[in-house]
Amino acid sequence: MKHFSQLISTVEMTNKTNAKIDALAHYFDTAPDTDKLHLITLFTGKRRRRPVRTNLMREWCLEITGYPEWLFQECYSTVGDLGETIALILPQPTHRLDRSLSTWMSEIKSLESMEEEKVESYVKDAWMGLEPQERFIFNKLIGGSFRIGISKKTLVNGLAKHTGRQPAQLMHSLMGQWSPENISFQELVSGEHINYDDSRPYPFCLAYPIDKSVEDLGDADDWQAEYKWDGIRGQVVRRNEKTFIWSRGEELVTPQFPEIIEAFQGVKDDVVIDGEILPLKDGNVLLFNDLQKRLNRKNVTKKLLTEVPVEFYIYDCLEWNGIDIREKPLSFRRQKLQGLVASIQSPVVHMPKLIAFTKWDELHPVRENARSVNSEGLMLKERNSPYHTGRKKGDWWKWKVDPLTIDAVMIYAQRGHGRRSGHYTDYTLAVRDGDNLVTIAKAYSGLTDKEITEVSRFVRQNAIEKFGPVRTVKPELVFEIAFEGIALSRRHKSGVALRFPRIKRWRKDKSAADIDTLESVKQLIYHG
Repeated sequence: MKHFSQLISTVEMTNKTNAKIDALAHYFDTAPDTDKLHLITLFTGKRRRRPVRTNLMREWCLEITGYPEWLFQECYSTVGDLGETIALILPQPTHRLDRSLSTWMSEIKSLESMEEEKVESYVKDAWMGLEPQERFIFNKLIGGSFRIGISKKTLVNGLAKHTGRQPAQLMHSLMGQWSPENISFQELVSGEHINYDDSRPYPFCLAYPIDKSVEDLGDADDWQAEYKWDGIRGQVVRRNEKTFIWSRGEELVTPQFPEIIEAFQGVKDDVVIDGEILPLKDGNVLLFNDLQKRLNRKNVTKKLLTEVPVEFYIYDCLEWNGIDIREKPLSFRRQKLQGLVASIQSPVVHMPKLIAFTKWDELHPVRENARSVNSEGLMLKERNSPYHTGRKKGDWWKWKVDPLTIDAVMIYAQRGHGRRSGHYTDYTLAVRDGDNLVTIAKAYSGLTDKEITEVSRFVRQNAIEKFGPVRTVKPELVFEIAFEGIALSRRHKSGVALRFPRIKRWRKDKSAADIDTLESVKQLIYHG
């Protein structure tokens, strides 16, 4: 735990990617192989079941410290993270526990089958045998997930520096089905396991937002254009007459989309297809909010299949007859797709038509009207491009429509987490509904550090009420909120849900009297 704790401290102290890569490489150079595997598991988001309820951890902490509930809550409100709060307010350790990361992970997993008294004894003993930073990490490990500011790309680059292998190869090795219990570190990084896993996907090729004029891309004849859809990016893997569906988040979502599985049952060749899972009804693309009803379900009912039918829009072919063809030109891969779609003959599987154009200026009105078909904009792809691993500038661009915007006033504020725990960074914003204010969105990003400091000062000076870590504030600060889409929603008090809301700018030139009304916001659903 000591070495793992040192790694976390190093990572938290820097915003420089290269410094994080160096710290990871050093850890891989010095840690036991079993610890390396568990670190990779944690940083690739392979979530484990939470073995201890958070309310029990809170109770046990209060028993040890003797603090009243209100004081614990005040500390929690200030720190902003339960695990860190517990780690900080516990007394100094009474003994020293020095176990490897893999040992801790194994013991924590065993808590799932223990009686509550034994779990309590184990957790309390661990707390009193660890330093505050190590306690914090222990609490995070119990929580079942570990987010600490290291992206998968950074992790892979750290592994590449340690092993000397290519990042693309390592990225491929980390995808698919594996666990620290059934593979060695060398088997994992060498990719020995991936040839035997019928469900193995490929790393997704991702596009950058276009940062130049489309005319600067060169000859329009070298490019293809298609609509960008707001669904779930997925890979359909068909091998040995078995079909699997992977999301871009590297989750197997096969059971959630039985109609796509059925459509691929007749495909005899081994293929891997990249595409978009979209909710469609009567030929019209539905909103992402509709698709969310299908997510994270072990069983999809007949009613839901009828209410939110999905289809698979095919974009690319990564594997054909068991051969990796990602290095072939896009035009070659698209020819393979045309034959595949013709052979499937299913109304669920489509190959979207490309948008015809000979000059770049012909695409401008198409992009501007993309929302009329519930599209986010356009995708531009160079016809000779390979299928890259991850993001690589130059070949694929996403040219999204300009975001929708409204003006809203802040009514609630909450402290951030980790390094942002000293500032109020999480805001709840509202619009006017008659004489009342109704919440419309939460926003966590968009302000500069200087502006965050200013807003935090305002919150401290103008807080009206507090509910745990949340502060009700005077409705005076107005922000312009940008978002990608909007839909009616029964789950929200306002009756609408915004897609990817964020702060575009602080409108210091406006007062609460100038904010949008709920009626004007709803008009965006039909005319946005």
